[in-house]
Amino acid sequence: MLKVQEIRELIKLIDQSSIDEFTYETNGTTVSMKKTSEDIGVKPITRVETVEQPVEISKTEEPKVSESVEVTKSEAVEPEQQSVVDYDYEIESPMVGTLYTAASPEADSYVQKGSKVQKDTVVCIVEAMKLFNEIEAEVNGEIVEILVEDGELVEYGQPLFRVKTK
Repeated sequence: MLKVQEIRELIKLIDQSSIDEFTYETNGTTVSMKKTSEDIGVKPITRVETVEQPVEISKTEEPKVSESVEVTKSEAVEPEQQSVVDYDYEIESPMVGTLYTAASPEADSYVQKGSKVQKDTVVCIVEAMKLFNEIEAEVNGEIVEILVEDGELVEYGQPLFRVKTK
């Protein structure tokens, strides 16, 4: 499920582009966005729908979750609270593939939250087309957040780890 902040970023990107309609599907959830303009003088509204949680978002208002959705306030606020985490750099996936946090299933993870990393520290492996690619930290610092799980499919440019640099 996408976090509120991720949905906001998608809306911003779609709004700034010439794309009129956008659909994103992951883990059984579909997010569809369509730019519409009803009358002259009325600001365009970006509409976001998901299979699990319909959400309508206006450019000038905060997201409104429909009453039929079973989301508690603490769940809706949680992504906002997580964004308070202090980090300077995100390690992103350089390719599409399957992420592995360790060299083998019985081995320890390369890094954990709180691990100190150097530029050349291997933080994970991304398997693409039967090739295992070691992903390095590229900065010196400390892992403050792990954004993906072992065995998860990752996209090009997807943030994997957040690092507080020294």
